[in-house]
Amino acid sequence: MKSSLVILYHRQPYDEVIEDGKVVYRQKKSPNGIVPTLKGFFSYAEKGTWIAWREVDESEKEEFEPRITSDEEETNYTVLRIGLTKEQVKDFYHITSKEAFWPILHSFPYHFTYESSNWENFREVNRLFAEAACNEAADDALIWIHDYNLWLVPHYIRQIKPDARIAFFHHTPFPSVDIFNILPWREEIINSLLSCDVVGFHIPRYSENFVNVARSLLPVEIVERQPVSGHIIPVGTALAEPEMVTKLKYKNQYVKVDAFPVGTNPDFFLSVLNQPETQQRLKELEAEFEGKKLIIAAGRVDYVKGNKEMLEAFGRLLERRPDLHGNIHFIVSCVSPAAGMRVYEEAQSQIEQLVGQINGHFGRLDWTPILLFTQVIPISELLCYYKISDVCWTTPLRDGLNLVAKEYIITHQGENGVLILSEFVGAAVELANAIQTNPYSTDLMDKAIDRALAMSVEEQKERMQKMYEVVTKYDVKYWGDRLLEVFKELSHEVDE
Repeated sequence: MKSSLVILYHRQPYDEVIEDGKVVYRQKKSPNGIVPTLKGFFSYAEKGTWIAWREVDESEKEEFEPRITSDEEETNYTVLRIGLTKEQVKDFYHITSKEAFWPILHSFPYHFTYESSNWENFREVNRLFAEAACNEAADDALIWIHDYNLWLVPHYIRQIKPDARIAFFHHTPFPSVDIFNILPWREEIINSLLSCDVVGFHIPRYSENFVNVARSLLPVEIVERQPVSGHIIPVGTALAEPEMVTKLKYKNQYVKVDAFPVGTNPDFFLSVLNQPETQQRLKELEAEFEGKKLIIAAGRVDYVKGNKEMLEAFGRLLERRPDLHGNIHFIVSCVSPAAGMRVYEEAQSQIEQLVGQINGHFGRLDWTPILLFTQVIPISELLCYYKISDVCWTTPLRDGLNLVAKEYIITHQGENGVLILSEFVGAAVELANAIQTNPYSTDLMDKAIDRALAMSVEEQKERMQKMYEVVTKYDVKYWGDRLLEVFKELSHEVDE
């Protein structure tokens, strides 16, 4: 029996665990809301398939099982893994995706590398995904593709299965036309995305950038445009857009364009926070940091995350505020990159050097200003740090959405706390009551942290209550339900 829903995503929905010498598949422990939400869509399907890639060594080839199911749950879908060699993974993911596409998507063209990219390998991997999807999909199935790693899949699917219903969601930023068009493969990418019935983005600015790129390269017709509404801020911040194109026409086919930011999972986070062992750990941390101001930043090593700018701003804070010495801690969770990601080695070294310089200059035997974590903090522990922190400092130079900001808001439940948020993250157009700042400006970064530390409890509560209402209403379930409605209406519209 063919599948009525086929989801293509680079991550497998399960963790592989070795038990008694055997590989078993367990539900992911990660708090990432995307995977469980996508899995939830299969409940609406008679039968489904999730397609991902997995690196397969030569020694594994004979015993590699492409199709798996979880050992922990009964499901109506299977996971089909496309086995890639170590060299294919390196060229497809670590180099072409991360060294060519990633800097362009985040508007850092000077990090773009062309010579090492392997476009033919990228095509081949995308073609393998497309063939797998078409083999799995029923004639009326919905094929839902996720993110830039699979840009070319819609084109190959349309060649094999002309009447397929194809949706694509772009999880990263989509840059302006002059930045995106640096990519030598730009027309091939856009032509593929225009093979979809629906192309979705987090916010209207990204969808408008996509439309402008398409119009710069191909004879695309705008069919429908609407004002931005709902909880999205239409004007007044760096990524705001007052209106957006919602339908295009290309080669006699209609393409719906939509913008819907991914939400997080408030019920999950609050359930973890309220567990007895988490509450016990929370009390221990409250006692440990009693009487201290706490600032938290959480993310990973990446030049787009603004870690350097944030650490430098904290150093300047300690320079001008000697009264804070011994009375403040900056908790920085900055997870090291996976092995083989050479593009991040310089960023990691820079972070470690800055932390060492600041702690060495200001620290005392009884006080370490910056507490740096480079390994993943367990989710229960991280939520405790969110809860006890007076300020969450989230100022990437560019970020598709940023769920850390929403997670921090959830743990404070509208009671207190201050969120400093970069204008250049997608969530900024949802969270008007954050202290929004420009991380490229030293003066504005300094003013933001000063304002955050001086904010009255009354103002904190007023702002946090408003943001808490936003993140709990427009949560990951809202995002999923909206997509489901779009899919129910989806048909492959073609002018005869």
